[in-house]
Amino acid sequence: MDRTCASPDRLNAQQRSAHIRQVVMARGDELRRRYPILQHQDAIGASILAFALAGMIGSAALYLAGYMAWWVCLLLNAFFASLTHELEHDLIHSMYFRKQRVPHNLMLALVWLARPSTINPWIRRHLHLNHHKVSGTETDMEERAITNGEPWGIVRLLMVGDNVMSSLIRMLRAKTWAHKWSILKRTMRVYAPLALLNWGAWYVFLGFHAANSVAWLLGAPIEWSADTLAVMHVIDLAVVVIVGPNVLRTFCLHFVSSNMHYYGDVELGNVMQQTQVLNVWWLWPLHAFCFNFGSTHGIHHFVVKEPFYIRQMTAPVAHQVMAEMGVRFNDFGTFARANRFTPKSQAVGSPSAQEAGAA
Repeated sequence: MDRTCASPDRLNAQQRSAHIRQVVMARGDELRRRYPILQHQDAIGASILAFALAGMIGSAALYLAGYMAWWVCLLLNAFFASLTHELEHDLIHSMYFRKQRVPHNLMLALVWLARPSTINPWIRRHLHLNHHKVSGTETDMEERAITNGEPWGIVRLLMVGDNVMSSLIRMLRAKTWAHKWSILKRTMRVYAPLALLNWGAWYVFLGFHAANSVAWLLGAPIEWSADTLAVMHVIDLAVVVIVGPNVLRTFCLHFVSSNMHYYGDVELGNVMQQTQVLNVWWLWPLHAFCFNFGSTHGIHHFVVKEPFYIRQMTAPVAHQVMAEMGVRFNDFGTFARANRFTPKSQAVGSPSAQEAGAA
């Protein structure tokens, strides 16, 4: 289908999706012809991982040696960790070392170590591939787990940046003990062992310093034992170099992802309704720690097998054709309607709602 003659008014949702896919894939092919290095996908993925891990280790070493401020280390490592998230996502889609299981699984293990706040990536693979099949529906467990479809308020704010808190709240909401027990078992299975250690250290860090702050305000400082102080020193360091960066990265990613995906009234299989593009300027502080996710992830729903760095390069062309075909950009009304695709002003069954469903 020629881009110049494609009119969205004459195309249904599947045809619009196919046109977007064609244009974006053509741009990716053009870039690979222009820059032959892009054809070495395995080497690029491994190099990006080496760069990210070296950046995290180097920042940690500079901080521990007293040459870098704690907040600089935390911000840098949050950025480097965001690269490893993109790599994990590509690995889930088998984009690196597809037929070489040892380096493929080694990369998966390393990106998990760099992001210990996350679930087991081998388990996440099943959840994410299911996400593509049923995106925006009740059985899209991956997006529901990061609060997509939840009404905005204090509860969602607590859940969006804290995986374990999200599971705890869902367990408390469960109506039967059997369901509560099921959520607990699933949480322990998918988060063991790294995420349990990561979030456990985070809670200890918050609890210890909160107790000290309250005691200071009351004028009665707590006399901690030497062993407790030694353990807390280690935890404080861990929070700066690995735990804190991933708490920040998790919040930024989940906030952006849960609001760029639609939920609840999405037509099954209609990619035009699954995502929007979030690229307004004031989201850059969040995008800095989730590698421009809101701007480029929607492209992935149309062209699944392009690695993340190609999506960054094709974004200008992709955004243009996506806008031409009716993909939404910066639809912040989704915050008020719990990520529903259809605005509340459009009654179910009305011509405008039907038009939205066929978009």
